[in-house]
Amino acid sequence: MYCVAFNSRVFSFLMGRPSSAVSAVSAAEEDGVTRILVVDDNPTVRRYLRGVLEQQRGWRVCDEARNGQDAVDRFQQIRPDVIVLDFQMPYMNGLDAARIIAQLSPETPILMVTLYLTKQLSEEAQKVGVRGACAKTDLHCVVDGVEALLREETYFPAA
Repeated sequence: MYCVAFNSRVFSFLMGRPSSAVSAVSAAEEDGVTRILVVDDNPTVRRYLRGVLEQQRGWRVCDEARNGQDAVDRFQQIRPDVIVLDFQMPYMNGLDAARIIAQLSPETPILMVTLYLTKQLSEEAQKVGVRGACAKTDLHCVVDGVEALLREETYFPAA
């Protein structure tokens, strides 16, 4: 058996299908992949989170955002499966971004990550539609949190 990779235009030409049909095929091929939007104002932290998340089988960081407003804009463009969102950011914090995203798409799970997780912050996050919160410095917590959200559970370890 041979495996040949074609770009979408070549594939369209060979199959006699319009490019839009190829886009649908490409999207269907990604069904087994969990697409994650990572939001943090610090590029080093975004790289760190990307590295941790993409070590998991079937997870892919599909985009990154650097503040809350950027997160809302990117969310509307790409509609990820899960959002990993920092709390403290310039222009719009994570709680405000989560509130807007949860109103736009209540089914999209959001995991809030922060250096300063408190019981009060966890409670406020839940009120705006966040389904999980954890310390971004704990690798296991971030991975466990995303796994819980993918199982349609909440994830709020003791703060």
